[in-house]
Amino acid sequence: MSDTHDTATDDASGQINADVLQNITVTLSIEVGRAMIKIRDLMRLSQGSVVELDRIAGEPLDLLVNNTVVAQGEIVLVNERYGIRLTRVAPASERMKNL
Repeated sequence: MSDTHDTATDDASGQINADVLQNITVTLSIEVGRAMIKIRDLMRLSQGSVVELDRIAGEPLDLLVNNTVVAQGEIVLVNERYGIRLTRVAPASERMKNL
């Protein structure tokens, strides 16, 4: 009989191993805003069309991890690439609960 050890959990505690958890890949995305439109309007979209979003210019953008909002921020330019400067971050306990 072989004794196997699950590397995702600590020895006797049954808690998730932090090293394993921290190496899991997640999807990070930035949301500028949303819009609900009818399919007929979607079919009419073409190059140059404008879709009005539900946010006012200057409102913070949402930072999502696996489709869950974890922070908000503003767009910045870093070495000719876009980035986001975080202005509000959900507490760590709330972020982990929602992932």
